[in-house]
Amino acid sequence: MKDIIIPIDFSEQSEFALETGAILAKKHNATLHVLHMLEVSDALFSISQNDSKNEMFFMLSLAKKRFEEFLNKDYLEGVTVIPVIKKHKVYQEVDAVAKELDADLIIMGSQGITLQDGIFAGSNAEKMVRNSSTPVLIVKNKPENFSLNQVVLATDMSIESVDAYKRAENKLSKLGSKVDLVYVNRPNNGFINSKTFNKKVKEFADAGGSNKVEFIAGYTIEDGIIQYADETNADAIVVITNARKGLNHLIKGSISEDLANHSRRPVMTFKL
Repeated sequence: MKDIIIPIDFSEQSEFALETGAILAKKHNATLHVLHMLEVSDALFSISQNDSKNEMFFMLSLAKKRFEEFLNKDYLEGVTVIPVIKKHKVYQEVDAVAKELDADLIIMGSQGITLQDGIFAGSNAEKMVRNSSTPVLIVKNKPENFSLNQVVLATDMSIESVDAYKRAENKLSKLGSKVDLVYVNRPNNGFINSKTFNKKVKEFADAGGSNKVEFIAGYTIEDGIIQYADETNADAIVVITNARKGLNHLIKGSISEDLANHSRRPVMTFKL
């Protein structure tokens, strides 16, 4: 792991993400690219050039001062940190930097991504989780004793998900994670019997997936995954998402966002 991106808005949740990044950076000798978006209004560009320049200069000066204060943390000692200030368009800016760097991971702090406060609330967070080609790790708590030693990875065992599974497994292996692969069987939505499950496991494994899949039950996918993570005391939950449509039979609608919103554990997402 070489490059980790951390978007910040100077909130407490941003600091949770920054401290989590510092832990991973020290363990894997990675560089932290800490991004702050000014979120400049389009209206600013419609005023006179001189006024626009003066306001931009003021905003940049203020952001740089806050950046220096925010990055003055003991836990960053020994970590290579590159501060970056961007003008606006949170999702596009973060995604562009991630692609430019070929970043290994994006870490975002969140109270719960449906809350309407902070730059990562609502649509920004949803776009990042659903669309980013770079894995996204969402944290909501101070990373005391943080690790990714044991994670739960949800799967629907579809053939189309095999490539994403292999990318996730490869990334998690580099992070030193032990992966518990799970399939959630729901009583009223896509229920399958043991014979069908075993058949799906074989097809998934033959296509390049794994034949080690736990067969668990839950009223919803979210319920099953969180319950299993609680029972195994997992360090994080990992899901595969496919833009707005979601992974067939697994990440329907907003399951990835729901998990990020309701799970007290960190949630990592990989795009299909």
